[in-house]
Amino acid sequence: MSQVDLFAAAPHVLAEDGEGGIRYWPRFVGTAQAERWFAALRDEVEWTHYSRPMYDRVVDVPRLVSSLPLDGSKPLPVALQQAALAVSEGLGVAFTHVGMNHYRDGRDSVAPHNDKLKSLVPGHPIALLSLGATRRMDIREKEPSGIPPKRRGWRLDLEAGSVLVMSHASQKTFDHGIPKTTAQVGPRISLAFRVRPAGGHW
Repeated sequence: MSQVDLFAAAPHVLAEDGEGGIRYWPRFVGTAQAERWFAALRDEVEWTHYSRPMYDRVVDVPRLVSSLPLDGSKPLPVALQQAALAVSEGLGVAFTHVGMNHYRDGRDSVAPHNDKLKSLVPGHPIALLSLGATRRMDIREKEPSGIPPKRRGWRLDLEAGSVLVMSHASQKTFDHGIPKTTAQVGPRISLAFRVRPAGGHW
């Protein structure tokens, strides 16, 4: 029996384009399964904390990170194997890599950005599986649309077990990020599944 519950509800379509646009499934996997995966990945993944130059100073990246190929060249935690299989089968996409972010509390965040297109295979989506506490993602159009000009945007609460799918094309027109919050929120892990070019950096 599939771990994926894609047909429990149709996805919320936020934006459309020729590659599927931006879609959100609140209940891609069940709550109990999402809790098991979160606990296992929290404890078993080799999380990294690093700093990077920004303007005239070096700053800490406000979250823990990790990344792995999905081609069998490196061992994966069982929970990650299961999650990758569920997302790949559910969406019908053979993802090649996963990037992981661990947001420990409301102080951890990621600034608005789009994925670097040169590191992705055109035509293939990015799928974000959320585990742990619900966190808000801000999605905002890069350039105004409509008459009069209006910039589209959404504040989306990413629930445990949900999947957000963003097309390759949407990275040219939308930014996305997880803002800091002063609210009391628990830890969250996001798994970003991507299709990288052969030999590409991940």
